Amino acid sequence: MSRWSMREQPAARRSNSRAQVEPTAALVAVFAVCVGLALFAGGLDATLARVGGDETGQRDLATPTLRQAHAAVAPDGVADPGRLTAAAGTGPDGYHVAVTLIAEGERWRVGPASPPHVSTAARPVSVRLEPGVVVSGTLRVEVWE
Repeated sequence: MSRWSMREQPAARRSNSRAQVEPTAALVAVFAVCVGLALFAGGLDATLARVGGDETGQRDLATPTLRQAHAAVAPDGVADPGRLTAAAGTGPDGYHVAVTLIAEGERWRVGPASPPHVSTAARPVSVRLEPGVVVSGTLRVEVWE
C-alpha cells in the first residue's frame, strides 16, 4: 500500500459517517417537531374559535362591549347611573347598543329598543345610588345590527 492510500482511507471513512444521527436522537427530534405542531394547531384552533363566533356563526360582540361599557359606567369600580349615557357609544361601528343598569328595583336604560334576537352579556356591579349608598346591581348590554 502506498503512503497516500493510507492517508486517504481514514478520510474516506470519515466522509461516509458525516451527517448521520443515531436512530434514538432522530426519533426524539421527530417527536419534538410533532408535539410543537400539535400545540401550535391547538392554539390556533382555540384562537380562531373565539374570533370566528359561536355555533350559529355569530360573533360574540356583547362580551367586549360589556367590558367597555363597564369601564365607562364604573371607571372607579362603582357604577354611577349618571354615566350610563357614556356607555351607549361603546359598541362596534355599525351596530346598535342598549345598556341597562338594574339595582334595588330601579332600572336605567340607554339606547334603542332591541329586537327579539340580540347578542347579550351581563355582569354584577356595585351601584352608587346616592353619596354613601352603594348596592349590588347588574350591568347588561345588548348588541345587534
